[in-house]
Amino acid sequence: MKKAIVLLATLTAMGLVHARDEVITLPLDEVVRLGVEQGKLDGSVAFHLSGANTPKVVARLGEDVSNKKTNSVGKDTATACKWAALSALMAFQQSAKEKGANAVVDMHSFYKRNAVKDPVTFQCHDGNIVTGVALKGTYANIAK
Repeated sequence: MKKAIVLLATLTAMGLVHARDEVITLPLDEVVRLGVEQGKLDGSVAFHLSGANTPKVVARLGEDVSNKKTNSVGKDTATACKWAALSALMAFQQSAKEKGANAVVDMHSFYKRNAVKDPVTFQCHDGNIVTGVALKGTYANIAK
């Protein structure tokens, strides 16, 4: 009986150690809309994914990466992914304002420095207890 309990505890611990990393793809515009509705994004900075239609870039003001994570315990995957992505966009918005930029262009997923470009969606990595989004983009001034 004692051996069975020890074996069960060992197998359970091994299962917890094996990290899950599920890749979820979601549209960025949903996160932007959510951020504006919640007042977390003020609309002063536009976000444009790589390959998406973007107004003419007047000036490029440097690149940046925003890597945000959230505790996913008790949250469904989509909610956790949107929360992490919104945190990344909020960080970009703050830095863009500090640099005098009105947009972040050529945004793309950049999880573990792996660039994945899509004109509509971003990638989110959902693990056992942590969900993360990493985005890379270029601060810019775009024509209005």
